[in-house]
Order: sequence, then C-alpha cells, then structure tokens
Amino acid sequence: MMGGEWGSGWMGFGGIWMVLLWVLVILGIIVLIRRIWVRPGESGADFQPTALEILKGRYARGEIDREEYEQMRRDLSN
Repeated sequence: MMGGEWGSGWMGFGGIWMVLLWVLVILGIIVLIRRIWVRPGESGADFQPTALEILKGRYARGEIDREEYEQMRRDLSN
C-alpha cells in the first residue's frame, strides 16, 4: 500500500520535467528564429555611433559647453 503512495509522488516530478522540457524547446526555437531573421549589423553589439551622436553624448554629459558643441556641430556638417 505504501509503495503506491511513494510512486505517485514521483509522477508529479515527471510532469514538472515535461513542462520544463517544453519550455526549453520553445525557447530554443525562439532563439533560432531570431538568429535567422536578424541580419548582420542589426544587433546591438555591431552598433557604431556617428560622430554627431558622440558629440551629442559629450554635450549631454557636460564634457563640453554649448559653444564648443555648436562649433563642433558646424564643423561636422561641412
């Protein structure tokens, strides 16, 4: 009689493992789809800011004042 109760407890673990397996399979499919569909150069690691974006960042951080920013922006646009 006790063996039946002990065995049913392990069946619960089987259900949990099955759910985890399906979650991993679905996540794997999502990762594969993203790798196939994302073209080279679109990922965040390949992003290279333009000179104007760098200049705007320096101004936003307070590294340069408004006059320097305006002069450098004019230089970049020419």
